[in-house]
Amino acid sequence: MLKEVIKLNNFYDFSELSKLGLASFGENVLISRKASIYGAENIIIGNNVRIDDFCILSGKIVIGNYIHVAAYTALYGGNHGIVIRDFANLSSRISIFAVSDDYSGETMTNPMIPDKFKNVLSKEVIIERHVIIGAGSVVLPGIILKEGSAFGAMTFINKSSEPWSINAGIPFKKIRNRSTNLLGKEKKFKEEFNI
Repeated sequence: MLKEVIKLNNFYDFSELSKLGLASFGENVLISRKASIYGAENIIIGNNVRIDDFCILSGKIVIGNYIHVAAYTALYGGNHGIVIRDFANLSSRISIFAVSDDYSGETMTNPMIPDKFKNVLSKEVIIERHVIIGAGSVVLPGIILKEGSAFGAMTFINKSSEPWSINAGIPFKKIRNRSTNLLGKEKKFKEEFNI
């Protein structure tokens, strides 16, 4: 009966996760069967992670604990990678790029062109603890989203953020400081669940 329930909710069960070829994954990992994973051997997933329908994970990616990646979100890690630390939340239709073509017109673009004709930008993206990114946002290569920073829907993130800030816009601007009260909630949560 449990196996039938798992199949009905469209997430891979443990044995199916084991066959995906991920570098590693923790406990209570829910990945939709409708998600697309490329380069699974370069992807590390922690505990208590949910990845919803129609997400794309490609390249080097490290996902921490207690992370939600909502539907239609794309993580393009390339060779330098994307790191998502504990308690981060990625809303629907976010695109995070650790790799991007050169748009200047000085070189050719797209993955079907040999590298010698392109100038690909590739830099690690780091999303620190308690970051929340609103629906439809875009994050460019080399960005560090500092602990506790929040981004409204449709935000263009082309520079690193301040910790514990609320941001929005195209490109984003800091609107105000974000409360750190959730750190107390995190402490109580960890105490209650012996984490």
